[in-house]
Amino acid sequence: MKNDYEYANKAYNYYDKIGVECKKFNKIADEQEQDRQPGFEYLMNPRPIFDNPNYKGSNKLKDKVAIITGGDSGLGRAAAIAFVKEGAKVVIPYLNEHIDALETKEYIEKLGGECLLISGDITDKNFCKKIVECTLEKFGKINILVNNAGVQYQSDSLECISDEQFDYTMKVNVYGMFYLTKEVLPYLSRGDSIINLSSVTTFYGESQLIDYVTTKGAIVGFTRALARNLALKNIRVNAIAPGYFWTPLQPACWQKEKIPSLGADSAMARCAMPYELAATFVFLASDDSSYVTGQVIHNNGGQVMG
Repeated sequence: MKNDYEYANKAYNYYDKIGVECKKFNKIADEQEQDRQPGFEYLMNPRPIFDNPNYKGSNKLKDKVAIITGGDSGLGRAAAIAFVKEGAKVVIPYLNEHIDALETKEYIEKLGGECLLISGDITDKNFCKKIVECTLEKFGKINILVNNAGVQYQSDSLECISDEQFDYTMKVNVYGMFYLTKEVLPYLSRGDSIINLSSVTTFYGESQLIDYVTTKGAIVGFTRALARNLALKNIRVNAIAPGYFWTPLQPACWQKEKIPSLGADSAMARCAMPYELAATFVFLASDDSSYVTGQVIHNNGGQVMG
């Protein structure tokens, strides 16, 4: 893993037309694509870097139990690894990315942590009930919920978005969050935390992700309203709005020509690796953020500021 981490810091100079300006940026990967959502991490080249070996936990989440949807890969995997380093036990509901999920579980167990995998579709509210039941049966409590699972599809115009695609994107990204949060909420106590995943695309309006941006905007509204609703119970609800991170969502969404220039229009002129978001998850899940609720934290390399 150390070599992978060092690899992430190597600069790949690449020139491309960004709008009407030629910019220099750090290319993270060559052209590639996958023909399914949400994508497989084990097929990506290079593999995303989900763990910073220099990150040392300090028991900020000792004895906590976290549910992380889509924690088999990408940002969810990075969150799971960081949570385990901080002493938490993790439950990972995922669709059918079995190879990725088993890799994650194996890595967690090598760190001395505990991980429960549950395969199913979060658009089914009965599966969301099952997640809670299995978590309570295994670990006896729930302290943290990370609504991370999502899908996105590149579409050149509104007319290109089928009713079926819009419906499915809405169900995965919004309904799944709603169903699972509703099931988890009765078991949360004072000091517990809900973390929802929005996106930088909500704040600048990505023209080729209209349905996805719609759902990520809804997540911001859900986060703020629920935060006010739960504030006096001292249950914190916050969101993260990541920029372009090298996760399975990218090759599963974009045409392959887009991949080399991901993140090029950010101030840092690069795409990020999942481990670069891990500490933000820990901050929002731990008592470090005891006076933070209803907020959206932007990790986007300066793509959107303010």
